[in-house]
Amino acid sequence: MSDARAWRDPRAVVAEWADAGAGDAALLAVRARGAWWETLAHAGVTLIVSREYEHLLLAISARTRPRVSYLRLPHPSGIAYDAARERLYVASTRNPNRIVEFARASGTGERRDLARGTRPLANRLVPVRSTYLPGSAYVHDLALIGTQLHANAVGRNAVVALGEDGARIVWWPASVERGGVPLTDRNLIQLNSIAAGPDLASSFFSASGERAGRYRPGHQRYPVDGRGVVFSGATREPVLRGLTRPHSARLHGGRLWVESSGYGELGVERGGRFERVARLPGWTRGLAFAGGVAFAGTSRVLPRFTQYAPGLDLARSRCAIHAVDAATGAVRGSLEFPAGDQIFAIEAVPAAWTAGFPFEPGRGTSGAYALFYDYAVER
Repeated sequence: MSDARAWRDPRAVVAEWADAGAGDAALLAVRARGAWWETLAHAGVTLIVSREYEHLLLAISARTRPRVSYLRLPHPSGIAYDAARERLYVASTRNPNRIVEFARASGTGERRDLARGTRPLANRLVPVRSTYLPGSAYVHDLALIGTQLHANAVGRNAVVALGEDGARIVWWPASVERGGVPLTDRNLIQLNSIAAGPDLASSFFSASGERAGRYRPGHQRYPVDGRGVVFSGATREPVLRGLTRPHSARLHGGRLWVESSGYGELGVERGGRFERVARLPGWTRGLAFAGGVAFAGTSRVLPRFTQYAPGLDLARSRCAIHAVDAATGAVRGSLEFPAGDQIFAIEAVPAAWTAGFPFEPGRGTSGAYALFYDYAVER
């Protein structure tokens, strides 16, 4: 017998996930330290944050008031913002992988059939398109290289360009090449982040290892300490070695930034060496810049991954975002998620563009229902 009550919650419909409205409310609780909200407000951005193993996509804003909004997606990972088209892209890394495209709701119609007193929400992000990819792509980071969306296809040891025809392999390290083509039948080096330049040659890509070894990434015996690298897009060879599970490579201020996750470090490349700018309490992953502030994420280490964090005090690790002065490394403030575990990616979008997602902790869904009932977006 069919259940006529099913699929009534817009949280479930948007996520294409029947249980999306039944998440643990404690995962959304936050605790600010230092000048967190003041720093975020001054930066003029809304932070979009993916928490992969908790299946949460968050938006954190302070433009008019401190605000945390959310959407539940299966295992969200990479995030990219296309400023020219005003579109946000999020990778949902399950089988199959999915790239979800969001736009800002520009308004709603004047519906007479909405309940009296129900006000649709303004400037919230709504999904407008999904693209599906095979799960073997194992998509991680997303980035705009030039005007085209790219992703790390970690399961194929390559970077792919995403378009109407799906995913097309466009770059790979020389170390995973045989006979002029990449080895794509299994994950060999955990090629997991993109520091996007104007083109592939001016971009950089981080990986947990330089080349294939006896054990594959994910194996308990896979060696990580000091084995991580950042590859040059131009030469397809490492420009930086000695990292431990590097992630979130980014270009900012004319410098290559990267996080050495297994030691909780955020730093820059200088003369072929990693120069630490800040050490943070947890597994560093997720990085976005707004002016002179680096918003860097830290995570707790899940028990099955403790061997990948040789430089961390696991008991002191926190699930949090830290506002780091990019010049001095000083932490201006932090936003902690006391019940949280893992942050994957952080993207900064203009606060004037969006306040975030339609759902907020402790608030009903009437406004979101009205929004999804009759929203419009600018094409």
